[in-house]
Amino acid sequence: MDHHATTPVDPRVVEAMLPYFTEHFGNAASRSHAFGRTARKAVDRARAQVATLVGAAPDDVVFTSGATEADNLALKGTAPRIRERTGASRLVIPRTEHKAVVDSARRLAREGFEVTWLDGETDGRIAPAALEAALDAGPPVALVSVMLCNNEVGAVNDVAALGALCRARGVLFHCAATQGLGYLPFEASWAALVSLSAHKLYGPKGAGALVVPKRGATRAPVVAELDGGGHERGMRAGTLAVPLLGGFGAAAAIQAAEGPAEGQRLAALRDDLGRRLGQAEAHHVFGPPAGPARHPGNLNLAFDAVRSEALMVALDDVVAVSSGAACSSASIEPSYVLRAMGVDRERAAGSLRFGLGRGTSASDVERVAAAVLSAVDALRKRSPEWRLRGEALDW
Repeated sequence: MDHHATTPVDPRVVEAMLPYFTEHFGNAASRSHAFGRTARKAVDRARAQVATLVGAAPDDVVFTSGATEADNLALKGTAPRIRERTGASRLVIPRTEHKAVVDSARRLAREGFEVTWLDGETDGRIAPAALEAALDAGPPVALVSVMLCNNEVGAVNDVAALGALCRARGVLFHCAATQGLGYLPFEASWAALVSLSAHKLYGPKGAGALVVPKRGATRAPVVAELDGGGHERGMRAGTLAVPLLGGFGAAAAIQAAEGPAEGQRLAALRDDLGRRLGQAEAHHVFGPPAGPARHPGNLNLAFDAVRSEALMVALDDVVAVSSGAACSSASIEPSYVLRAMGVDRERAAGSLRFGLGRGTSASDVERVAAAVLSAVDALRKRSPEWRLRGEALDW
């Protein structure tokens, strides 16, 4: 139940990839022979499949090694060019964004950009009114970046409204759409730049994309971070990983076809898990309430007087869960997303993130919920904090 960190590769995706490791091993840039042309056809098919998932045109899709590279390219490959053209040198970034966006913004700040760090709502969403106020207060803005769906608390942003605010002011809008694609409504036209990753869609690790939709005859001014060969219309150099991209395309096609129904199934399982865990005394759910404002497979909560590290150790033989984003799992600090939402340090340190996925069943939910409740009870019995709490209530 840690599908927000990554997903298993769907067997249908593996089947689509296999021929391009051995039989069809050509370089997609080699157009002088059949091996290269076959590889090129596979890449073109994948590009069209990924484009369909996000409502874009195939030539809008720039393949990368993943969403982290796409996020870096979206910010560091555009903001300096915009500053050169217009003089705008301010970025607007929510504090709850993925580390790939947050750290890219910090790098740009060291290069002279001003960053307006946007506070989210207490449920993790970014209010259009808050973005509008940030856009209209201060120096001209070069770029805004807001994710479709928060990878820790499942908060779904109104990307259409946020993008419209930016377009009305001529500001470039980037959306990291890695989480929730296929489950949530999304159109690439809502943003000037969109980041994707295959491994959150039951595709392979090592494949992603930056979608750069045309607006009229123009696109966002992306300058390549990698040089060498002019691949991907000059926006990203390097020999294309044909097997991985073929898998990316297959995964996108499956998600486009099956995602809506799967989202409903996951939401029902997530709600059942929430009801079962809600039997525990003094628990707290983080993020929006269940419904369209929350990722259907996400549940993030904490139990008073229980540290997430101890709880995960107790559950290690039962279920894989996390206390936050995988990109920050080496940190011993409480989740920066929860802290930015106003959650106090102690409670944030007890957070547990469940990410349900394609392989999760109703029996899994029942078994995991029982194990969590048992572990919470056992840990609380050994907790001086919980004992003092009970004595205070008795008094």
